[in-house]
Amino acid sequence: MSSLSLRKDRPVINKSFLKFQLAPSVVAMLPAIAVQEAVVLDTRRVMAMPNMPAALLGLVNRRGRVFWVANLVRLLGLPVPDGQTQQYSLVVVQGRSTPLALQVESIDGMVSFPPEAVHPPPNNVSSIILPYLTGCVTQNEETIFILDVESLLRSSVLQGN
Repeated sequence: MSSLSLRKDRPVINKSFLKFQLAPSVVAMLPAIAVQEAVVLDTRRVMAMPNMPAALLGLVNRRGRVFWVANLVRLLGLPVPDGQTQQYSLVVVQGRSTPLALQVESIDGMVSFPPEAVHPPPNNVSSIILPYLTGCVTQNEETIFILDVESLLRSSVLQGN
């Protein structure tokens, strides 16, 4: 037997994700390893900046660090639901560059899936969102999109292109 063979009794290591409501009918998640925190803040805590793309809501000072807040729906180029809110549900992510707070509709919590549960996105997924996906998971007949933090941080909106 080769020393490289896999042991069948080895436990499956689940991957952890932060699951959230992206839009009324869109559920997504980010790898937990890229998430620094999930928080709900009053909208007045985010300081709007003039002459910025609509996806950038402004700057926030959190725990002595200042970083951008981006509306994730707008960042992905998806239709923005109508309505005002008094609070932002924010997911603070850290890629290889600076931290960024992503505003989502609501935060559902942590979930875990085995690697074999992840599959490619369905064919009917919009080509606008496709570059930001690493896959998806189907749970209770619901498709949950897995977003790639580095792709989000390289978005043309954030790069000023």
